[in-house]
Amino acid sequence: MTDVKYDFSGYATRTNLVCADGRTILKDAFKGNDGQKVPLVWQHLHNDPSNVLGHALLENREDGVYAHCVLNEGPNGKQAKVLIVHGDINALSIYANKLVEKDKVVHQGVIREVSLVLSGANPGALIDNLNIAHGDGSTSESDEEAIIFTGLNLSIEESVENVEHAASDSDSKDEETVADVFETLDEKQKRVVYALLSQALGEPATDEIKQSNSEGETFMKKNVFDKKEEGDTATQPELTHAQVQEIFADAQRTGSLRESFLAHVVTYGIENIDYLFPDAVSVTPTPTFVQREMGWVNVFMSNSKHTPFSRIKSLFADITLDTARALGYVKGALKKEEFFALAKRVTTPTTIYKKQKLDRDDIVDITELDVVAWLKAEMRMLLDEEVARACLIGDGRDVASADKVNEANIRPIFKDDALYAVRVVNAFAATTAEIMEAIVRARKDYKGTGNPTMFTTTDFLTDMLLLKDTLNRRIYPTMAELVAALRVSSIVEVPVMEGVTRIDTVPDPDVTYNLLAILVNPTDYTIGADKGGKVNMFDDFDIDYNQYKYLLETRCSGALVNPHTALVIEQNAV
Repeated sequence: MTDVKYDFSGYATRTNLVCADGRTILKDAFKGNDGQKVPLVWQHLHNDPSNVLGHALLENREDGVYAHCVLNEGPNGKQAKVLIVHGDINALSIYANKLVEKDKVVHQGVIREVSLVLSGANPGALIDNLNIAHGDGSTSESDEEAIIFTGLNLSIEESVENVEHAASDSDSKDEETVADVFETLDEKQKRVVYALLSQALGEPATDEIKQSNSEGETFMKKNVFDKKEEGDTATQPELTHAQVQEIFADAQRTGSLRESFLAHVVTYGIENIDYLFPDAVSVTPTPTFVQREMGWVNVFMSNSKHTPFSRIKSLFADITLDTARALGYVKGALKKEEFFALAKRVTTPTTIYKKQKLDRDDIVDITELDVVAWLKAEMRMLLDEEVARACLIGDGRDVASADKVNEANIRPIFKDDALYAVRVVNAFAATTAEIMEAIVRARKDYKGTGNPTMFTTTDFLTDMLLLKDTLNRRIYPTMAELVAALRVSSIVEVPVMEGVTRIDTVPDPDVTYNLLAILVNPTDYTIGADKGGKVNMFDDFDIDYNQYKYLLETRCSGALVNPHTALVIEQNAV
């Protein structure tokens, strides 16, 4: 390429630059264009032949695609030469299609033309999408197109009239620093930068521009950034050219322009320096909930039995008594009737709800997210947790609280009668290994469906996993081995079980028990709700207070319906 004469050259696009929309162009993405000649046009305008200013010979490099450009002798080509020499235009961009993209990374494409564009302020790469859909992350090839703008300056080699292309060694230098870019400005442009910085800092600019009228008279135009009243001669803090250069130089050593500015605040008397830095940007589209782990809620609620009626009656006959056994007969003796008892339990429904309100002004003003949908999702998530919590261990509120979920309507397994939930009580000094042995031995009392699920605390699960033998090796190195040893189908951590206790008032004095685990198959727990008692969302508008009000509620009952369908593992706390 060195034997060909060009008017100017520059990078048409650069690699490994993160664009404004998150895309990055990889190395050799346009290697297929190496050595090709493409049209040089004005501002990507393809609707008029007069917009063709010349042609560009493309060179694929390690850090991008370099364009060696020749302007034609048409009126527009000549005008472009004047604009480039004068410095009015200093940037190129490309029009490309056949883009291959994966996870916002451009792997391949075809450059169709190079354009002269008005210089932008972005020192990196900017992709202006015309028809690119943000896909699902898969790699695909299409006819979609893009205009890619680097914002880097052109290189005018010698004269625009008849210039020989310079060697490309200078183009492979390190990226320009902020100070390098600043030094490319002329004095007039630098004065504008000082004025803008002074305005951002709330201080007056010091430079005033002399102008001449049509008669040639010179006069002083008032500085638009000067906020001092007439007659105010007090000295104000200012940021001079030398001070800016010192700040930029210091930024190269520290690696942070912000830290450099802050370090010179006292020296240069700059107040409100934070005005110069951009506002924080949220990394998530909606506020992130700080919440407990709720995976157990779905495990319990999705596997429990749901009935279309809310009044649950369990009826059973106890045939384990000796009086129900078959009897031997001796000739001539009286035959006796067997005897067994019938028992029943009825559970009626109760209402559980969540209520919220929002001012309409707030709903209208919040434009970054759908606050109503976000709020409703929070309400449903916590309502499900409350129902599952009431079914497993109770809501934990004091019995005198008006907000307590009635335990006669939703019967917690933890506090249920021993006929339904068998209690396995361990002594205060029992070790983790001894408690595990007691759990396995108690399986003979479990009469539930299949293998139960073990709902437990994170602390107790950790203690079991960290059990070691005499050689200091972990006995259960994996969860699967622990599950098999306990004869359960799975182990589920329940954060709300931490610190749950029960007080037995029968003995004297009272005895407190710490809950360690509950073994139950959720299928054996029945949750009943009539047709109108399922989870319903109601909303209303209060015209007097200009508020929207939302109510999410359910009316249901819950209980174990068969005896011995759960094991409650406790430890004496005394």
